[in-house]
Amino acid sequence: MLASQGPHAESTAGIAWLLFAGGTAIFAGVLAAIWLAARGPAGARDVLAREGMVLAMGLGLPVATLSGLLVHSLRTNAAIAPRDPPALAIEVQGEQWWWRVHYLDDQGRPVFATANEIRIPVGRSVELLLRSGDVIHSFWVPQLAGKLDMIPGRTNRLRIQADRPGVFRGQCAEYCGGAHAMMAFHVVAEPPAEFEAWLQRQREPAAPPRDAEAARGRDVFLANGCGLCHHVAGTGAMGRFGPDLTHVGGRLHLVSGWLPNQRGSIAGWIASAQHVKPQNRMPSFTQIAGADLRALAAWLEGLE
Repeated sequence: MLASQGPHAESTAGIAWLLFAGGTAIFAGVLAAIWLAARGPAGARDVLAREGMVLAMGLGLPVATLSGLLVHSLRTNAAIAPRDPPALAIEVQGEQWWWRVHYLDDQGRPVFATANEIRIPVGRSVELLLRSGDVIHSFWVPQLAGKLDMIPGRTNRLRIQADRPGVFRGQCAEYCGGAHAMMAFHVVAEPPAEFEAWLQRQREPAAPPRDAEAARGRDVFLANGCGLCHHVAGTGAMGRFGPDLTHVGGRLHLVSGWLPNQRGSIAGWIASAQHVKPQNRMPSFTQIAGADLRALAAWLEGLE
């Protein structure tokens, strides 16, 4: 978390290192004072016992130290406060226990939805509009920015920027219920040209089945009512309760960053959702036969 990869995280890390150094120095000073009071020469003990020394160390030093830290923090915040319009705006809504992501146009209207993964262009400032659909969550991707709470009924704004391509892990940092520990996400920073190509693909409907097995999987998906909770553009699945699956096969991870995105993980998640992530809102579909489950996983894997 201390390996900063963007200007906002670098400024935050600078404050953290200052706090670490100051805390260490104060701790060492307290230990030295304790040693002098217990084992030091009589003259040192007399000095430590004077009223002026007690006031200086117990009141003066904390006030001076905390005031200095406050001024430094305010200056740092002012230096990183956004002055230019962002290159991109993304709405992120915390759910129990996953992340709903909407990419917005210039008018602030949703263009398409994804889940548990945020893609951004390298070297460009991105503004995140953070909301919550249920309880208080906290958005934190430490290599790119500090943490910020997501509060029901309120929109908080956070700027992030990645200085190099990479995959950066994030986590909900506010206890929000049973599966809180498994509420992770990833920010994927790509070169601008690759990011624009990804944006174009996301605007398109789901790809048609690649073969007979994938076509069977699509039919299994619709027949078992999955479309009541999930949306897949270009099909009859119009649900909005759960994550949008239109391009789920192109994501790096499943289950809020918990499982690698591959066919076996998809099948295991569908069949044993409550075992993999207890208390999440998706039931385990144990009634789906093995061949149908494999076909369903094949179709979802192909939705890139």
